[in-house]
Amino acid sequence: MRQINFLIIFAVCLALVLFSLENSEPTAIRIIEGVQVQAPLSIELIFAMGIGATLAWIFSIWTRLQQQLDARRAMRQIRSKEEQIEKLEQDVQRYKAEIEEQLPALSASRPLTEGTLAEQG
Repeated sequence: MRQINFLIIFAVCLALVLFSLENSEPTAIRIIEGVQVQAPLSIELIFAMGIGATLAWIFSIWTRLQQQLDARRAMRQIRSKEEQIEKLEQDVQRYKAEIEEQLPALSASRPLTEGTLAEQG
């Protein structure tokens, strides 16, 4: 991957150098009314590309920050859901224990029916 990045950067720099050699005529850029800058066209375009690259870099940092915030929010929600699941599992275990405690009492208090009378007799 580093070799590919190096080749891309090298190709862009080579293109900028060749562009600069071919476009060295001075041109005027009017920034605002009354403010004018005169420099070679290649320098002005390279400067504009640098500003564009800087803005793209800032945008990528902003996007990464938003993704991290979304990931943290999702992790908080997952932890909350896991805590709820844990509480519900504890409730289920407690209810199972209560049912097991009450089962002998329920079977002892079961009313006598014809089937149970025949078994006793």
